[in-house]
Amino acid sequence: MAKSASVLLPPAFLDATRAIMPAALSMEDFIAACQRPLRRSIRVNTLKISVDGFLALVKDYDWQLAPIPWCAEGFWITRDDDALRLGSAAEHLSGLFYIQEASSMLPVSALFSAGETPRRVLDVAAAPGSKTTQIAALMNNRGGIVANEYSASRVKVLHANLSRCGVKNAALTHFDGRVFGAALPESFDAILLDAPCSGEGVVRKDPDAMSNWSPESVHSIAETQRQLIDSAFHALAPGGVMVYSTCTLNAQENQQVINSLLANYGSAVSVEPLGDLFPGAHQALTDEGFLHVFPQIYDSEGFFVARLRKHHAVAPLPKPGYKVGKFPFSPLSGKDGALVQQAAEAVGLSWDRHDHRLWARDKEIWLFPAELEPLIGKVRFSRIGLKLAERFPKGFRWQHEAVLALADGHAKQAFELDAALAQEWFHGRDLYPEPPPQGDECIVTYQHQPLGIAKRIGSRIKNNLPRELVRDGVLDFHQ
Repeated sequence: MAKSASVLLPPAFLDATRAIMPAALSMEDFIAACQRPLRRSIRVNTLKISVDGFLALVKDYDWQLAPIPWCAEGFWITRDDDALRLGSAAEHLSGLFYIQEASSMLPVSALFSAGETPRRVLDVAAAPGSKTTQIAALMNNRGGIVANEYSASRVKVLHANLSRCGVKNAALTHFDGRVFGAALPESFDAILLDAPCSGEGVVRKDPDAMSNWSPESVHSIAETQRQLIDSAFHALAPGGVMVYSTCTLNAQENQQVINSLLANYGSAVSVEPLGDLFPGAHQALTDEGFLHVFPQIYDSEGFFVARLRKHHAVAPLPKPGYKVGKFPFSPLSGKDGALVQQAAEAVGLSWDRHDHRLWARDKEIWLFPAELEPLIGKVRFSRIGLKLAERFPKGFRWQHEAVLALADGHAKQAFELDAALAQEWFHGRDLYPEPPPQGDECIVTYQHQPLGIAKRIGSRIKNNLPRELVRDGVLDFHQ
């Protein structure tokens, strides 16, 4: 593999890493691994397709897929022709896979490692959405996820990725993650804190990741991490599990953050060792039971993962001083909701009434995860569930994100496109299929995956793909 000569590794960082490098590993291998480009990897989105179904779909492509040991849905990928971007592949555009670094799949695998399927999950630092979508897939879109992102500019990216992948059990918040312990005490049975960090493990993806690194910045970040994990622990219900992870390597941001929590809460918390998480996990296992992944071990990014169990309640934090404000939605009545559901089913959209509830705001109709309804009024949501439709005098205008999450690509309302027409769709152009669909409204599909809902006007299908999703340039569609 080619060498990436411009990777910045400050001498003080190398000295600090040398001091914590396990005896079985060598600094020479570490530096060599940092200078190699990162292997590409993807995760199959089982909300849209099974792993077997995906492998069958791409078996004739020039893709070589090697299983990732710690994620049943994850694969390293190499392609004969790398000229086209993986993000331009039809299967990516329709949400069949997520481009995700292999070691970043570890934290969610650890969160679900005991065979437990939580009902309510908090993802404290969620953007761009790789781990949130992984959580949603393992929950099979049931229960509820609060996906929080502190950076306002990244909330939009987070929502776009959840929408593309068909996630319908999430709510988005935009807070400093240190608020959750006070705002939502003991409210989650699982929490992922993939903490903001100094990024020492990501130099293979970003050669300049260490440009602002200093021992002082590490100390400052570690203090923030201790505050975040303390808040998250208060938001965790007794009996619940929290995974703490970073994409950095130093002990200050990893072991010492965990040790601080253990010291503060004694018998209320314990470490659950991860040595049996997957074959070969012992190569990265620390004495405490954490996974400390140096990049040369699995030829991946550097990563740290710890799994913690909360055994009993702890003294609560002071109640927050902010006001949530009036919630602008109201639940639909049973009669009104039945009419909406009937109209949705007529165009090929359906959902489980046990897991999701209909709410309205003015002419908008939304589908909320039932599991998150008890949190309404306790925290301000940027967005919750799916925007299902807008109500008009002549019926409903079904929303794009709802179609991606709720439509059946094999339903009678589905209109399957060939590769050429599907590319036209993603380029934002109207379609002129031969023959045209029979009905006035149809679910446009490719590879039997919903791409959107469209109206037929004569022999033309009017393209209503949201403008921000229209793609320029060459797309990778296998004919």
